Amino acid sequence: MTTLTSTALVRRDVDTPLGPLTLVASDTALLGAYFADHRRRPALSGAMEADAHAVLDAAETAFEAYFAGAAADVPVAAVAPGTAFQREVWEALRDIPAGETRTYAQVAAAIGRPSAVRAVAGAIGRNPLTVAVPCHRVVGTDGSLTGYAGGVERKRWLLAHERG
Repeated sequence: MTTLTSTALVRRDVDTPLGPLTLVASDTALLGAYFADHRRRPALSGAMEADAHAVLDAAETAFEAYFAGAAADVPVAAVAPGTAFQREVWEALRDIPAGETRTYAQVAAAIGRPSAVRAVAGAIGRNPLTVAVPCHRVVGTDGSLTGYAGGVERKRWLLAHERG
């Protein structure tokens, strides 16, 4: 398990149709969005609970709009910290329109690294901003709903939600 490290991390749990979602932020950006049983959920013991916080308030509003069907995407100001390769993959995920899917190979090709399919899959599996960086829109070559850190049933729900 990884740990998010910062002296100024704040967190808030928000209700969603898929269960509680923990939002984690610094003073300037949303850094994480995790379901309770999220694989690779970092230790959040250093993050303080925040009732009023500009970044968390904006993120909560954006997630509420998404889950209510009023928004196709959850906007984020910046992609969370990661390696340069991970950030490149996560940015490519943000280009997949709501209601559509891409394969891991298509994402690898989109970033100009068609032979890096396994590395792309690894980066997608470490996406710290579930839903906001839409890794749920990536499927297997045959269209199957492959792994999702929040669980395949949530992935199925998210895709159906986006397709209306």
